[in-house]
Amino acid sequence: MNLRVASGLLLGVLAISWAAIFIRLAKAPALTTAAWRLVLASVPLLCWALVKHRRELAALGARGFAPLVLSGVALAVHFGTWVSSLDYTSVASSVAIVTTTPIWVSLVERPPKRTVIGMVIAMAGTIVIAGTDFAVDPRALLGDALALVGAWCAATYLGIGKQVRARLGVGPYVGVVYPVAGVCLVLAALVAGAPLGGLSSAQWGWLVLLAFVPQLIGHSLLNWSLEHVSAALVAIAILGEPIFSTLLAIPILGEVPDASRVAGAAVVLAGVGIAAWSEANRPKETSVPAAAAHDAHGV
Repeated sequence: MNLRVASGLLLGVLAISWAAIFIRLAKAPALTTAAWRLVLASVPLLCWALVKHRRELAALGARGFAPLVLSGVALAVHFGTWVSSLDYTSVASSVAIVTTTPIWVSLVERPPKRTVIGMVIAMAGTIVIAGTDFAVDPRALLGDALALVGAWCAATYLGIGKQVRARLGVGPYVGVVYPVAGVCLVLAALVAGAPLGGLSSAQWGWLVLLAFVPQLIGHSLLNWSLEHVSAALVAIAILGEPIFSTLLAIPILGEVPDASRVAGAAVVLAGVGIAAWSEANRPKETSVPAAAAHDAHGV
C-alpha cells in the first residue's frame, strides 16, 4: 500500500470519526439529525448518478430497483437507531458497539473458526460495556441496544449491497440508496413529530458538516480505497473510528470514559480485529464484500 492510498484511508477514518461529535454538537432530535444527514449528502450523489450513470439505472428496471429500495430502508433504520443511541449512552459505548457490523456481515458466509472466536470476544466486550453503562445509568442500556440494532441494520444493508454491487457500480448504488434512506428518515421524522425546520443557524452548520465530512468525504475516501486495498484491510482501518471518536469527545464534549468502558471497548476492538484478519485470509469469493467496509460503523 503506497503513501497516497494510506493517506486517503487514514483521512477517511478521521472524517467518519467526527460523526458522533457533530451529532452531539447539533443538539437536534435524533430523527431530524439522521434525516438531514442523508438528505444533504444525497443531493450531490443523486445528481451525479443521474448525470453519469443514467443508462445503468435505466437498465435496472423495477426488479432491479427493489433491492436498492430495501437497502435504503435498512440504511435508514441503521442511522435512525445509531443516532438515537447517542441520546442515551456515551460516544465511546455507542461507537464501539456499532462498529461490530463486519462481524454480523460475516455471519451469512459460514465464518471460519477464527472469525467466530473474534465474534465471541467482541460480544464479551459489548457485555462489559452494557454492564458498566447499567451501573452508571440504566437508561444507557437503551442506547447500547439501539447501537446494536444499528449494527445489525448496517449488516443487512451491506449484505444486500454485496449482491447488487456485483452488477452495479458504487456511484449509481449510493446515488439511489442514500436518497431512499433520506426519504425514509424524513417520513419517520414527520410521523414521530420530529421537526425538520426551525433549527438555529448553528444547528444547520453542524448538520451540514455531518453530511459532508463523515458522509461524503469519509465514505467516499473509504470507497475509493477499496479500489486499491482489500475490504478486510479497510474494515481493520475502520477500527480506528471508536478510538478517534472517543479521543475527540474528551476535549470537545467533556466525555471522559471510565476504565471499564475503555476496557470493554478495547475487547470489542480486539474481537472485531481478529475477525477482520481472519476474513482477510479467506478466499476472495467468500471474503467480506467490498461494499462491507465503507459503512462498517454507525456513521
